[in-house]
Amino acid sequence: MRDEGIVARVKHDAGPYFQMRLIDALGDHPIVGEIAGAGLVAGIQLAKDPVTRTRFKNGDDIGTLCRDFSFAGNLVMRASHDRMLLSPPLVVTYGEIDEIVDQAKSAIDATARAIRDAA
Repeated sequence: MRDEGIVARVKHDAGPYFQMRLIDALGDHPIVGEIAGAGLVAGIQLAKDPVTRTRFKNGDDIGTLCRDFSFAGNLVMRASHDRMLLSPPLVVTYGEIDEIVDQAKSAIDATARAIRDAA
């Protein structure tokens, strides 16, 4: 991996691009309280109030709902309580990062709609 420059590419190129795309796409989303990550690993906290990061009382259910929407959209995004986890492969391309982020946003948008419609 080192000889092929994969680690350096993730550290200096693909990783920062992935983090930037997540922030651009989800930074002001109405149910995203925090985006935390490094390189090609990210956690997206789903929050009832993103400003105060107030969590949903049924965080496990919200995470599972979002996970199900992501799976339906052909994206593997894991849920840990109310935090959605993404970790694409080290050899991911910019185009694949764009697709992953767009699919994650679609799943989170669908989750927000489902929450709103259930209220």
